[in-house]
Amino acid sequence: MLILPSFLIDEPGKPPNVEWGVRVVGDQIATVAPNAELRRAYPDDETWDATGQTLSPGFVNTHTHLYGVLAHGIPLDRAPSDFWAFLKDFWWRLVEDRLDHDMICAATDHGCVEMLRSGVTSFYDCLEAPHALPGCLAAQAAIVHARGLRGILSFEATERVSQANGQLGLRENVECIRAARGLVSGMMCFHTTFTCSADFIRQAFDLARENNALVHAHVSEGTHEPEYALNHFGMRPIEYYDHLGVACDKMLASQCVQISAREIELMARRGVRMSHMPLSNCEVGGGIAPVPDLLTAGVTVGLGSDGYINDFFEVMRGAFLIHKAHRQDPRVMPANQVWYLATEGGARALDLKNVGRLAPGWQADLQLIDSQFPTPAAVHNLYDQLVLYRNHAHVRAVMIAGQTRVRDGVVLGVDEDAVRARTRAAASRLWAT
Repeated sequence: MLILPSFLIDEPGKPPNVEWGVRVVGDQIATVAPNAELRRAYPDDETWDATGQTLSPGFVNTHTHLYGVLAHGIPLDRAPSDFWAFLKDFWWRLVEDRLDHDMICAATDHGCVEMLRSGVTSFYDCLEAPHALPGCLAAQAAIVHARGLRGILSFEATERVSQANGQLGLRENVECIRAARGLVSGMMCFHTTFTCSADFIRQAFDLARENNALVHAHVSEGTHEPEYALNHFGMRPIEYYDHLGVACDKMLASQCVQISAREIELMARRGVRMSHMPLSNCEVGGGIAPVPDLLTAGVTVGLGSDGYINDFFEVMRGAFLIHKAHRQDPRVMPANQVWYLATEGGARALDLKNVGRLAPGWQADLQLIDSQFPTPAAVHNLYDQLVLYRNHAHVRAVMIAGQTRVRDGVVLGVDEDAVRARTRAAASRLWAT
């Protein structure tokens, strides 16, 4: 198949190409060339005319909690006063501790559909549902397989309930990693330094090493964890991980809001990867992560929705705007850099091979975005136009591993009304528990 757009973003961050397209063969990009050249070279190929659209790699959501949609609008006696209250009195007690398999599957299906409509082709999900063990990741995997996304699943193992429950969580991750097939794989995951012992953290890394997997942990999402680490270990969280001998290029640290210059230097030196959630960091009052400093230091960074607002254009817009305001510098986080973080940067953070760029031999994970703006689109302004003035409603098509999953803005093979109704029923049951 030839896909022939008006603009092509083949290497995110670099200037787009005008009237260039791609040839897709099987699950890969076979050729990248001017549209006219592709037509001449492959006259018998099926042709997808995408005039007025931008062809880009699909987005990579490096951190989400798909079950999080069930908490949207949940009744609250009072709003949490800080991040610790958010976790202890709201998120753990009212959400995670109440989840069961049916709720998880309903939310996963809704999240997959929502991501597809938003141009997301790959994602990493972090599930914590201590009373839904075992088997919750296998239940999720069945949904992701059916929707055709490239998904990495994990269970956020923690000892906050009990040591035995923590072991169940680690085992759930190992089983998911070993059961990888097709586009769905697994990752090792534990929660934080304040819910997991040193031995438990080392065990998680040992298991990941044995199974050739990355390890994810939430890091300093607010001030609570660095204060806890300083009080209990005499050092900050990244310094503590380095002290334990586990800070390495197999570690994916999410959030990283309240981190020090010393921790940034350690992350860069050890190769620790980072996922940035600009919108949810605001919602929980955690602060603004020093992403410009992390990027300057050479840390691999991707963007994530955190299961909060899943329209990835909104996530990118948050990353584009928040740091400009925080640094009082409109040059910070330019649109082309944000687009890179949302695509190839995210793929690198998740260690996805040949994902995030449209080049020969790379995966045919792509999206087409309506680019008929009120003002003329051009090479010099396309990234800004896309980041500032597009949203999920402008995604016209999505392809994953060469399979079309969205066409003309419609997610194929999905009854969205039924998916939404199941999610509402699951949320109502969660709220009433």
